[in-house]
Amino acid sequence: MTRDIIQRTAEPELTADLTLYATADGGRRDALRPGFLLPCMIHQNEPLEAWDCLPLLRDEPLHPGETKRLGFVFMSGEKAARALREAGKFYLWDGRFIGEAVVVD
Repeated sequence: MTRDIIQRTAEPELTADLTLYATADGGRRDALRPGFLLPCMIHQNEPLEAWDCLPLLRDEPLHPGETKRLGFVFMSGEKAARALREAGKFYLWDGRFIGEAVVVD
């Protein structure tokens, strides 16, 4: 199954309010598009422990500075979802920290 199909059909393993940092605050210059896989981390300091996640944007991009409630699917499945749910908050990485998510379910 391709990321494109997963993006549009998968049931979320976790739901969170994701905020992408504004470009002026070190965030991305362009929108996060459907199908974009990226690491997420509980901490912003060493040692960094990351899980690959796919934010379920469906068909709409998320622009820098915006917040949206999204489902997430993890390549490590429930193990990653459980760790991030317990933390209550996690950060998205794309060469630098580009956003943060507060777990709601």
